[in-house]
Amino acid sequence: MRVEDIPYEVDRIAMVGHLAIDDTTAAPRPTVLVCHEGNGMSAHVKETTEELARLGYAAFALDYLGGGRQANDETTWAQLSRMMEDPMVARDRARAGLEILLDQQQADPSRVAVLGYCFGAVMGLEMARGGFDVRSVVGFHPGLLQSRPGDYRTITASILMCIGTEDPYMTRDQRTALEQELLDADVEDWRLEVYGGIGHGFTNPDSAELGLPGVAYHRPSAERSWRSALALLGETIGP
Repeated sequence: MRVEDIPYEVDRIAMVGHLAIDDTTAAPRPTVLVCHEGNGMSAHVKETTEELARLGYAAFALDYLGGGRQANDETTWAQLSRMMEDPMVARDRARAGLEILLDQQQADPSRVAVLGYCFGAVMGLEMARGGFDVRSVVGFHPGLLQSRPGDYRTITASILMCIGTEDPYMTRDQRTALEQELLDADVEDWRLEVYGGIGHGFTNPDSAELGLPGVAYHRPSAERSWRSALALLGETIGP
């Protein structure tokens, strides 16, 4: 298996993504773009990317903050705010990562899925709302998505969002609003999995290190959501 960090540039920012792919054959394989959490590239996201490669996918974790690292500073939050306010910025950074992935010989451009964590889940939904050619989008503990009901009408991908009931970044009212926008837009295939009593960041074993209220790892929910994600990938882009 080939595992490497790949530097690239977007919006004059030096990005470093993480590629994992079985390069023992040149045969095209289903392709997964992974989008990291809102505080940057984590060990968890890199490990997930490598696990996808072991399962037979061509996988690339894009970088949308710069440096291929984690950061919790004013620059990070300013960049996140910019992407939340202007979806085209988020889409441009997603597109750049997708291009890196599809440049790989083994990546099948007709079988692409997106898997995102926290703001990375928002990026996945932005790709779907922006008309990207992706078969499915899986989001784990997504952040708050700006309400633009008309954009949902462009979605053709299957959508799965995995959310904890106690997530302070996606409240019950916000979940209900997301459901209503998906219904109003007649999105054909979507699902919200809601985990009782669970907060934000439940998939990442290192979540508690952030020291934020409502953010904690929960192994059963992490495992259940991963099984659901793999099932949707299998349905939409194949094993």
